[in-house]
Amino acid sequence: MKAIIKYSLVWGSTFISICGLTVGMAKPVVGEIKPAVVAQQSGEVEKAKRLFQQAVELSKQEKYSEAIPLLESALVIVENAGASETPVAATVINFLGLQHYYQGKYTEALPLYQRSLAIFEKALRADHPDVATSLNNLALLYRDQGKYTEALPLFQRSLAITEKALRADHPQVATSLNNLALLYRDQGKYTEALPLFQRSLAITEKALRADHPQVATSLNNLALLYRDQGKYTEALPLFQRSLAITEKALRADHPDVATSLNNLALLYRDQGKYTEALPLFQRSLAITEKALRADHPDVATSLNNLALLYRDQGKYTEALPLFQRSLAITEKALRADHPDVATSLNNLALLYRDQGKYTEALPLFQRSLAITEKALGAEHPHVASSLLNLAELYQAQGNTTTAIEYRTRGMEVEETTLTTVSRGEWHSPLQKSEVIFDARLSIFIDVRCITGYIMSG
Repeated sequence: MKAIIKYSLVWGSTFISICGLTVGMAKPVVGEIKPAVVAQQSGEVEKAKRLFQQAVELSKQEKYSEAIPLLESALVIVENAGASETPVAATVINFLGLQHYYQGKYTEALPLYQRSLAIFEKALRADHPDVATSLNNLALLYRDQGKYTEALPLFQRSLAITEKALRADHPQVATSLNNLALLYRDQGKYTEALPLFQRSLAITEKALRADHPQVATSLNNLALLYRDQGKYTEALPLFQRSLAITEKALRADHPDVATSLNNLALLYRDQGKYTEALPLFQRSLAITEKALRADHPDVATSLNNLALLYRDQGKYTEALPLFQRSLAITEKALRADHPDVATSLNNLALLYRDQGKYTEALPLFQRSLAITEKALGAEHPHVASSLLNLAELYQAQGNTTTAIEYRTRGMEVEETTLTTVSRGEWHSPLQKSEVIFDARLSIFIDVRCITGYIMSG
């Protein structure tokens, strides 16, 4: 659910004026500057400004591929004008990285985010809000890649800067709180996540109108945490209110409507309400496939979730091609050791196990466990789930000794995390679908040339 972003681009004729910070667009020239040179520089600056503004409009329409070449052209103009190490360049670079990020192209986005952050840190003071923004966006990327160790200090530093620079009830503080909470949730640290989500929601409801899309996002994220904890009674009204706000605020085929439908459907499925869940999953998938490219990670998530419902109903023939397609998309879009790949492997393995195809299931479970332990740590709830799934498979094969070993390990991890672990599928490529809110909405851009705010999920 991408909030409407208002961009204010203040560029001078031969200088870029960024909210009081004036950056020369050309290197100092000794002697007289001829009017023709000034006019040429002014024309180039205006061209860069137009390109950037056009890219902003395309991005708001989710035409990210079309925005990229415009931003690249604008960046070339800025660099040729001798401003490659200024906040202006960093702003364009950050927004360019954002377009790749929105498409799930993390390899392309990463060096752009890193370069943007380096420029901001060098050009501005360490506690400047623009530094916080760059830290936040880079941390979101690391989080999506399952690199939680790299993401955590960036989120924490971004929050500290934001709280210091702005008032305690500022919407961007809510965003920073939300994003750090999302990371804790990904790690299964629900105790740490809950007060951050609650505070984020309280700030958002106070600062914005009750039917604002960002309120829907905050409601969604708190509901997801309650669902993870099995607190369905607390989660249901939050999901329903979030969906109602989203459908009212956005068009019916918007990807964020798909996310809201998906998350409410997941809750119904958890409760065994398959009749209520099925049309929501189907509508969510239809919207996602129409709005995004066929190999987008969010399409993989929607396929996975519908397949899980079919599996619950014993409709294995319908479930298998969906799981297989979901895994293929995930492996192509993400690195081989990404947590979402582990999820896809786990869920396909469960289907094979249910069908008695133990030979097909075993290597998938084993690979899933290896990825999960490496990416999330030995005490993550998904590690416990993976161990318990393997235990059940070994038991079904008559290998009781190995089954007991894995079951014991799984229960020990479960006790450590203080959560009840599902002995089955994972909901976590919904660290993708759930994260359409998380990732798309949690990015806030508040750089001096670009004033805007996208809040998460």
